[in-house]
Amino acid sequence: MRALLSELKRALCIAEKDLKEYYLKPPTISWGLVFPFTFALAFTLRGRSGPWLAPSLITLSLFFGSTSMSAASIVFERRMGSFERLLLYPISYTGIVFGKVLSSFFFGLLSSSATFAIIWMMFLIKPCYPLLLVVSIIGATFQFSALGVLLSFAVKDPSQAMTVFNSVRLPMMFLCGLIIPFSRLPPWLRYVSLLLPPTYATESIKYAFAGSYELLPPTIAIVSTYISFVIILYVTAYFIKRSIP
Repeated sequence: MRALLSELKRALCIAEKDLKEYYLKPPTISWGLVFPFTFALAFTLRGRSGPWLAPSLITLSLFFGSTSMSAASIVFERRMGSFERLLLYPISYTGIVFGKVLSSFFFGLLSSSATFAIIWMMFLIKPCYPLLLVVSIIGATFQFSALGVLLSFAVKDPSQAMTVFNSVRLPMMFLCGLIIPFSRLPPWLRYVSLLLPPTYATESIKYAFAGSYELLPPTIAIVSTYISFVIILYVTAYFIKRSIP
């Protein structure tokens, strides 16, 4: 227990460093703050409604906000060589990944606050299960953050970061029920959606907010969200270990 608390403390130090250094980087501003805010505002001003829209916009904001921090921090650190110095820090590879995930987690929640405010004011809808919504949002943000950290290791040049990230994020945005309801997708694409981690986070938030789901029962969706987060966390730690010469 003592070792675990020490590991957590060091991970928090990594997260604090990232938030201080990369909060105002262009990728975090453009895709973490401006894009989800603009997207939510555009939909609400057009008067689009429906039980799926509000939770989808919440999930979309969390998705882009959480993944954008890692695009700024890890990609720049690997380019400058400072990430290798982080490996000398007395912490495990999993702890390093968790520290990076925590910075993305906090930034995702913070960057989504403006989107949340727009949704509450425009829709005037109360969530059906507030406590379940909190649990779902926490799980979704952790999952998205871990996914962003994993994707960041596929990028070597910071100028290509958004190209790589968006080549993954934009298809997910349409296939995971964020923009298009699952009922409107062809049956074979629904099977593809089940292979994408954000699908489970989207379904859990939809149920907690609207009291209904399209593809998965809430228990399966929530449990799968947290399990996928843990899997992505350890897969990323494995990639870091394999990348060391």
